Amino acid sequence: MEVNNEGKLESEPQQLEMKPIGKEQLKKFTKILREYKAGKVHTENRIIAAEQWWKLRNTAEEQKKTEIGADGGFTSVSAWLHNVVTSKHADAIEQYPEPNILPREEGDKAEAQMLSAIVPCVLEQNDFQGTYDKAMWAKTKYGCGTYKVVWDKNLLNGLGDIRVDKVNLLNVYWEPGVEDIQKSRYFFQTELVDKDVLRKKYPELEGSLKGQGILSARFLYDDTVNTADKATVIEVYYKVWENGRKVLHYCKYVEDFVIYATENETQPITDDMGQPIAAPMAQTGLYDHGDYPYVFDPLFPIEGSPCGYGYIDLGLNPQTAIDLMNTAFVKNAVVGSIPRFISNNDNASLNEKEFLDTKNPIVHIKGSLDEMSLRPIPHNSLDGNYLAFLDRYIQEMRETTGNTETSTGNVSSGVTAASAIAALQEAAGKGSRDSTQASYRAYEKIVKLCIELIRQFYTLPRKFRIVGEYGAQKFITYSNKGLMQQSMSVNGDIGYRKPEFDIKVYAQKRSAYTKVANNEMAIQFFQMGFFNPQMAEQALLCLEMMDFDQKDEIMQKISRNAQMFQMLAFYIQQCFMMAQATGNQMIAQQAAMDMQKVGLVSAMQAGGVGAKTISGGEKEESSVTRNARERTANATKPKEG
Repeated sequence: MEVNNEGKLESEPQQLEMKPIGKEQLKKFTKILREYKAGKVHTENRIIAAEQWWKLRNTAEEQKKTEIGADGGFTSVSAWLHNVVTSKHADAIEQYPEPNILPREEGDKAEAQMLSAIVPCVLEQNDFQGTYDKAMWAKTKYGCGTYKVVWDKNLLNGLGDIRVDKVNLLNVYWEPGVEDIQKSRYFFQTELVDKDVLRKKYPELEGSLKGQGILSARFLYDDTVNTADKATVIEVYYKVWENGRKVLHYCKYVEDFVIYATENETQPITDDMGQPIAAPMAQTGLYDHGDYPYVFDPLFPIEGSPCGYGYIDLGLNPQTAIDLMNTAFVKNAVVGSIPRFISNNDNASLNEKEFLDTKNPIVHIKGSLDEMSLRPIPHNSLDGNYLAFLDRYIQEMRETTGNTETSTGNVSSGVTAASAIAALQEAAGKGSRDSTQASYRAYEKIVKLCIELIRQFYTLPRKFRIVGEYGAQKFITYSNKGLMQQSMSVNGDIGYRKPEFDIKVYAQKRSAYTKVANNEMAIQFFQMGFFNPQMAEQALLCLEMMDFDQKDEIMQKISRNAQMFQMLAFYIQQCFMMAQATGNQMIAQQAAMDMQKVGLVSAMQAGGVGAKTISGGEKEESSVTRNARERTANATKPKEG
């Protein structure tokens, strides 16, 4: 069936009764997948090589593959590049994102506030923090973190819910040459599944699955992975245009057997009573948003690919040079510390056994022993130029990866001012801020996909536990009713609109020092009378020149308190005047006392009561130093959107 202009379901056309996805279409999909796989081979080789370096960095196997250590001797395996990766990963995790969903229209404020509380709950149920952690490892090592945001109908005992996964880059394929995966004609994902599991789940496969199909490139695992009894299950997403509308279709298959295909779903969607409520998926597609449910987060972008390159690709060359020089230095030191001799002992004038025994205080000889019989081998020690050359490579590693001494908490000698140290550390953290800001843009896309899936599938009410005002637990019921198309009147004509939202991403308060700095700032505001409604005008002028988190919210509260105070003072004054006019001395006396209370509070604050320090008179830290430490704590934090 299909939907007519009036929104009613009509009889479906005859061609929808046929199943367009069959063996011939699967052959076409597989052919395209092979082409995509061939175009991705260089990216796969680079990713596998980076993972091998990371995995074998501190094992004996790496020594066997190094030319200078082929003799079985010592081979240096320093961790300069390893420290770069772990440091950048720590910067990303410290600024773990949270969404702030904002409405585009006045009537959507309540819905935006509800989504701002519900979407984090959905992500928490998906253990998104663990998914984000894995994606950041992939981003720093290989150059790209990848997410998948889909609707899983099997979650919550069949009710279904959103699922967010980290994707293995070796298992996904896109059209070669595209930078935005949404522009790819097809998008594939493969997975190895046990054949017996597939046969039990789909009895139609009994007697089939004799081959493995297309095998994706794999990481070289420590464990032996047997793929003989596994088959490749292929998922393909593709877009078509129908009646001027972009439609996303989906097909899941193994070999020549269709497991599921949206184009084969020609029957309308019905409710529990069997009444049609929506057009068939052959017309509407898999998701209403019409985009591939994948989000790529590249580190250093490159032309012609949605993936970037990572810190291992960037720092592998200087790291190899550092290891080679360290190995040579250690061997030179070992050779220099162990005396070696040239011996011409044909007549056995020297007892070599006693000579080689360092515990023997006496060495016997026969006859005379001159320089021609035994003399030490000269040793050429390395001069300072070699050490300077090593330091140059180490400095190159730090500078090219942005992992300088300043960014890790060290500063050059001679720099002692707190503001100067903070300025250096803030400049050193700009690379991490740039990378984190890119991750926030990817996170914004994830949240948008979650909202669209909520709009499409949250038809039944669901229960959520959210954090209410002042951290109190609050239980709410939510459905997609407020997200569906709403009727509206424009110039007398009835139309429809769909609520849309903007997403601002900010960092959670992960730094312990950040919390302390915010608490100290709040105490300073209190001491300076910022929260005194009589000083609201001066406080607002001061806050306008400042920059910190949630500044606008604080300014709104100060402004509201000032308005309430002015209204209260006005009503007290009016009450006093009316009481005097009517001769009611008791009310006039009470109003005068209230006015005196207001004036007394103002006088106390003006007298400097709030200027006393909370520390009991102890000397406070310099404001310059305190502000410098605060800037240092936020050195890797992106600016608020």
